[in-house]
Amino acid sequence: MKQKQFGSLRAPLSDFENAKYVVLPVPFESSNPAFKGSEKGPEALIDASANINLYDIHTESEAYKAGIHTLEALKERSAEKMIKEVQAKTLSLLKKKKFPAIIGGEHAVAIGAFKAFSDYFKDKDFSILHFDAHLAMCAEAEGGKYHHDCVMKFASEQAPVVHAGVRSMSAGEAEKTEPGRVYYGHNMLDSSNKTWMYEFLNKLSGNVFITIDLDVLDPSLMPAVATPEPGGLQWEGFIEILTRVSEKTNIAGVCIAGLIPIKYNKAPNFIAAQLLYKILTLKYISGLK
Repeated sequence: MKQKQFGSLRAPLSDFENAKYVVLPVPFESSNPAFKGSEKGPEALIDASANINLYDIHTESEAYKAGIHTLEALKERSAEKMIKEVQAKTLSLLKKKKFPAIIGGEHAVAIGAFKAFSDYFKDKDFSILHFDAHLAMCAEAEGGKYHHDCVMKFASEQAPVVHAGVRSMSAGEAEKTEPGRVYYGHNMLDSSNKTWMYEFLNKLSGNVFITIDLDVLDPSLMPAVATPEPGGLQWEGFIEILTRVSEKTNIAGVCIAGLIPIKYNKAPNFIAAQLLYKILTLKYISGLK
């Protein structure tokens, strides 16, 4: 079956050669029962994107005109093989001056991208921005080292990491938390204190890879995740943060993961699709550096 295209775009706007943005669906799902349904997330997001308006009213722009190509889904059951394939495909896209947009599946799909971006930027000014309800910095968890709770340990081995929206971590993670690198959900939601924003932005490098576990959003907005946590980010606040990041840095790529579609509630699928397109829009208006 021919791969569906993000936004239901047709040629020439969906042609790989013309596209500035390339979407890589990675419907990876481990054997952990908590994440059952993750493999359906990428397709649900792409299906929803066919019904969103591609004119952005806030920026008065149409990012799709830069071209968006959606690659065939990377279907691999082995975590090790999946990570290697994501790494290879992402690095290839970067070398071709494409903007990689990876959509999972479980958050482990981002691990290969961390290495690819690190290899591409090498000694250049590069960092990873992590939006998640969980710190995800465990050395190992039940189910192996590629577990949901361990993903960002791999990121920290490749580049400086800034964590945002965190509301949950283990005692072991708390003991090892690097001061000033974690921005907690309750502080980010405190409208009386915006000093964290200045500090947060100054922690980022010139080039940034953004990785998003959708449970960073509040469950009232995004219930379709495996491990929801109360007190999450709301839409307007999250978009404001992403806008500031795009103004301060060069967003070099993005990974959005963690969507587990709910049969009788398609709203989360649309929110995930809108989030991805908003990030492409922010990249578009910044000039596709």
